[in-house]
Amino acid sequence: MEIAALARQVRAAPPRCGPTRLVCIDGPSGSGKTTLAARLAAALGHPPVLHMDDLYPGWDGLAASIPLLYEQVVAPLAAGRAAAYRRFDWHRGEFAERHHLGTPELLVVEGAGCGARVVAERAVLLVWIEAPRAERFRRGIARDGETYRPHWERWARQEAALFAAEGTAGRADVRVDGAPAAAHDPDRELVLLPG
Repeated sequence: MEIAALARQVRAAPPRCGPTRLVCIDGPSGSGKTTLAARLAAALGHPPVLHMDDLYPGWDGLAASIPLLYEQVVAPLAAGRAAAYRRFDWHRGEFAERHHLGTPELLVVEGAGCGARVVAERAVLLVWIEAPRAERFRRGIARDGETYRPHWERWARQEAALFAAEGTAGRADVRVDGAPAAAHDPDRELVLLPG
């Protein structure tokens, strides 16, 4: 499937989050969510992209990020009000400045947990992307360094519990293969997973 076709599908859908067409790209860490979000946002004319990394309140904050996303962004947009969120500063270990989103026509949210039911029910598109665990960990350690391995393993346990409870992959509108060639070649079509 071409990214352009996915973008057309998003634009053709009536908004379900107030005036906003909300797109959620979920999947485990290192699967290619950020890359896919950038490709899709480019095809959509560069709407705002909200990265869940800005909402997670630390390495044990995956579950806590979902109500933050809902209360600060999704609920206001659904009510036709401007959305804003506070960015979590990972170095200081606390929330920092506010980022104002307004009421955009399109909003792409990417990151583990953004496909939770309470959020996805307002989305025009829920994308699930996955890649083999060994490849995902290789990407993460290459990006963050070996000292982050214990954090990655702790985070992976939270993801597994959340994805099982939410059934995110099974509810996705589109399931994408995030293997190296599939996720990181900007000219390659999306490789869809069965199901």
